[in-house]
Amino acid sequence: MRPIRTFNVTPSLPAQLEPLRKLAYNLHWDWDTDATDLFRRLDPDLWASSRYNPVLMLGTISQTRLQEVAEDEGFLAQMNRAAQRLEDYLQNRTWFKKHRSKVISGECYAYFSMEFGLTSCMPVYSGGLGVLAGDHLKSASDLGLPLVAVGLLYQEGYFAQYFNADGWQQERYPINDFYNMPLHLERDAEGAELRIAVNYPGRVVYARVWRVQVGTVPLYLLDTNIEPNTQYDQDICDRLYGGDIDMRIHQEIMLGIGGVRMLKALGLTPTAYHMNEGHSAFLALERISTLMNETGLSFAEARQVAQSGQLFTSHTPVPAGIDLFPPDKVLYYLGHYARRFGLSDDEFLALGRENTGDFSSPFSMAVLAIKTATFVNGVSKLHAAVSREMFADLWADLPLGEVPIRAITNGVHARSCVAKSTQELYDRYLGPNWSQVGSAEALWDRVYAIPDEELWRNHELCRSQLVVYVRERLTKSMVERGASSHEVLDAQEVLDPFVLTIGFARRFATYKRATLFLRDLERIRQIIQGGSHNCRVQFVIAGKAHPKDIPGKELIRNIIHFTRDEGLSRSIVFVPNYDIHLSRAMVAGCDVWLNNPRRPREASGTSGMKAAMNGLPNLSVLDGWWDEADYVRTGWPIGSGEDYDDPDYQDDVEANALYELLEKAVVPLFYSRDKDEIPRGWVAKMKDAIRLNTPLFNTARMVKDYAEQGYFAASDRYATFTEQDFKPARELAHWQAHVLDHWYEMRIEEICISEATDLKVNQSFQVEARLHLGDLTPEDVQVELYQGVVSVDGEIHSGIATPMTYRGQDPQGKRLYTVEVTYTTSGLQGLSLRILPQHEYLNSSYDLKLILWAQPDSVKITAGEGFDRTQRAAGAVAASL
Repeated sequence: MRPIRTFNVTPSLPAQLEPLRKLAYNLHWDWDTDATDLFRRLDPDLWASSRYNPVLMLGTISQTRLQEVAEDEGFLAQMNRAAQRLEDYLQNRTWFKKHRSKVISGECYAYFSMEFGLTSCMPVYSGGLGVLAGDHLKSASDLGLPLVAVGLLYQEGYFAQYFNADGWQQERYPINDFYNMPLHLERDAEGAELRIAVNYPGRVVYARVWRVQVGTVPLYLLDTNIEPNTQYDQDICDRLYGGDIDMRIHQEIMLGIGGVRMLKALGLTPTAYHMNEGHSAFLALERISTLMNETGLSFAEARQVAQSGQLFTSHTPVPAGIDLFPPDKVLYYLGHYARRFGLSDDEFLALGRENTGDFSSPFSMAVLAIKTATFVNGVSKLHAAVSREMFADLWADLPLGEVPIRAITNGVHARSCVAKSTQELYDRYLGPNWSQVGSAEALWDRVYAIPDEELWRNHELCRSQLVVYVRERLTKSMVERGASSHEVLDAQEVLDPFVLTIGFARRFATYKRATLFLRDLERIRQIIQGGSHNCRVQFVIAGKAHPKDIPGKELIRNIIHFTRDEGLSRSIVFVPNYDIHLSRAMVAGCDVWLNNPRRPREASGTSGMKAAMNGLPNLSVLDGWWDEADYVRTGWPIGSGEDYDDPDYQDDVEANALYELLEKAVVPLFYSRDKDEIPRGWVAKMKDAIRLNTPLFNTARMVKDYAEQGYFAASDRYATFTEQDFKPARELAHWQAHVLDHWYEMRIEEICISEATDLKVNQSFQVEARLHLGDLTPEDVQVELYQGVVSVDGEIHSGIATPMTYRGQDPQGKRLYTVEVTYTTSGLQGLSLRILPQHEYLNSSYDLKLILWAQPDSVKITAGEGFDRTQRAAGAVAASL
C-alpha cells in the first residue's frame, strides 16, 4: 500500500541534549575521538548495531535512556565540551587565509568523485579511491579551504560481504535509509526538494540533492530514486559500480553533467573543478555548453575558459582500469553536445581519443579529462612516471620525462586512522598539532623521546583490542550463516594477543597477489608455527573482490581452504565485510603491514600509510607510495624495485624474498626482548615509521600540495580568462587556431655550431640557428636548444632544454636565434633544436601538444670553420637591429 503522504520524523531530544543533533549531523565526530566516545557512552550496543551511526542511534534509542543522560551531569559536561570543540573547529580554520595571498571574490573549488569513504555508516564507497576522497574532504576542512564536493548517493551502495560454507564470497546489498543517516535534504526557497534535470536520449531524468556536512566542507550527493523517474532511471543511483556499460555511462553523465547543474542550482560558482579519476569528465562538456549559451563564446573560446579552471587526478596505473565507451554509445547519449559545439562526430569523439586518426578507437574518460584540464597529476612519484608513459602519445615527440603529468603523492587523514590511545600518546609527547604539521617541524624529533615502554604497552593494548574485535566479528558472521556450534566456538578463540600479527587488507584484485605468502605451503606453515623457539606468526586478512571478479573470489576461497585444510584457522583469519571500521582496527592492532602487488600496478596504496601512522613497519614490494618512503628504516622492502616479464618467475622470486625477510629479519627482531620484555629494536623501527611517514604521507600535506600547485593557480587562471568579457580566452582561442593553421609551414633551415666534434667538460661554445617561421612570428614560438647524453640507441632521452635568444632577421628573411652552452660531463653528448608554441595566456608550452624538432636529414649543419662565415653574417644582422 503506497502512502498518500509522507513525513520525515526526526529524533526527539530533551532540550538539554539538543547539542547532540548538531554533533550527529556533522561528520567532524568521526575524527573527534571524544565525540565518538560520547555517542558510544549513550548505548554501546546500539552504537555498534547502528553501524556507528549517531543519527540512527538518536532516532531509535529509548526516551527513557535519553531522559537519564539528560540528568547526568558528567554526560552533559562531556557533550558540551564536544559541542564547543565543534564550534571552535568550525570558526578557526586558518591555513587557507594565511597562505592564499591573492584574493578572488567567491573563490571555490569543486571536487568530483564517484565515491566517498567517510565513515562506516555512509557506505557509498568501495575502497581506496573513496577513502582517499573522504580524507581529502576532511583535510580540506581542517585547512579551511573553500571546497565543495560532488558525488552520487547510492540506494544500495557497495555490497556487504559474507561467505558460504565453502568459503565463496557472497554479496548482500543492504538498503541505505537516507532519512536515518547524517544527511540533509536540500530545499529551494519555497521549501520544496531542490531538484535538477539532466537530458538523456528521449527523456529527462531528475535528481534531488542531499548534503553531508564534513566539518566545514559540504558534500552534495545526487539521488535519482524519485518520481517521476522511471524504474530504470531511479536505479541510476542504485549501486556503486553496478550494472552494465549503459548504466555506467548513465551514472557518469549524472555525476559530471548533473553535478555541474546541481552546483548552479545551489548558487555556487566554482573557480576550479577537480576531477578525482575520469568518471566525472563529462563535466567539461556541460561547462563548455553552459559558457557558450550564457556568454556567446564560440566552442574554442569556451573550451579555453573551462579548461583554465579544471584539474584531473589519475589513480589508474594500467590502461584496463580506464573507463572506455564505444563511439556509438557516446554519440547516442552525448551527440547533442557535438551539434551544440558545431563539431562533426569524429571531431567530438577526438576529445576522448589518444589517436584522433583512429576512428574505431573507444572514447576514453581519462583522455577527455586530460584534454580539458590545466593541471594533471598521478598519486605517487612512481605512478606519475607510469602515467607519463601511458599517456605519452598525447604529446607526440615530447621526451617522456617532460610529459606534463605531475606527482602529488596520496596521504591519509591522521585523526581518522590513528587509534584513540595512540592519538592521546602523540598529543602528550608531540603536542596537539602533530596531525597537521610538516616533516620539517621540530616537534617530530620528540617521537624519540616517547618512552619505549609506553609506546610498546600502548601497541600491545591495540593488538589485544584487535583480537577481541576480530573474534566478535567472526563469531557474528558464523552465527548469521548458520555455522555449527563448534565453528562458532572456534571463532571465539582465533588469534593470540601475544603473537606477531601480520595484516593484509585491500581489494582482492589478482595483481595485488593476496596469496603470494602461500606460494610455498610447507615454508609458510613452519613460519606460522614458529619452529623450536616458538616464535609464532599469525595473519589477519580482509578485503572484497568485485562481484564479477571470479579470479579475485577464488583467491579468497583459496586462503580460507588452506587455513581449514592445514588446521591453521586460529592463525590465519579472514575477516568478512572489510570496511572503514575494520580497517582502523587492523592498522592499529597488527604488528606488520603486508603489501605485495605486482609492480608497478599499485598507483599509491594508502592502507600502509595508515599502518605507519600507528607505528607499524611495512613489509612491501617497492610500488606506489612505499617506493618513495624510507623503506629501510621504517620497514622492509620485498625486492629492489625490479620489473619482470615472466609473472610466474616474479612470484617465485618475491615469495622467496618474503619468506627470507620473515625468517631472518622480521620475526627475530619482534621476538628479541630485553629483561623488561620490550623489543627495543622493534620499537626503534616503530618510532622511525611514525617520525618519517606520518608528516609526509598525510592528507594535510597532500591537500596543501593540491592547493598550492593546483587550486590556487587554476582559480587565478580562470579569473584571468573571465576578465574583460573573456578577452584573454577569446585572444588565446584565436591565436591557437592561427598557430594550428600555420605550424607545419615552419622549417629549421640551418644550425651553426662554433666547435666541431671534440669538446672538453665545461668548454663553452655557441650555437646559432636560422628558421623559416612562415606566417608565425617570434612572439608565437619558443626556440630551445636540447642537449644531453646520447644513449646506446642513438637517442637523447633525458636532455636539458635551454631557450635561445632571438637576434633578428637576415637579408633572406630568416629568423636568427643564438645561445651559448657547455657540457658538464664527459662522454658521448649530443644536441638538437626544437620549437614550441608560446603565448602569455598559455598555461604551458605543452598545452597545444605541438613540437617541431630539427631533423638531421633536412637541416643544414655547419661547425668549426663553417661557423666563422655564419658568425660574420650574424654580426651584420645584429648591426642592422
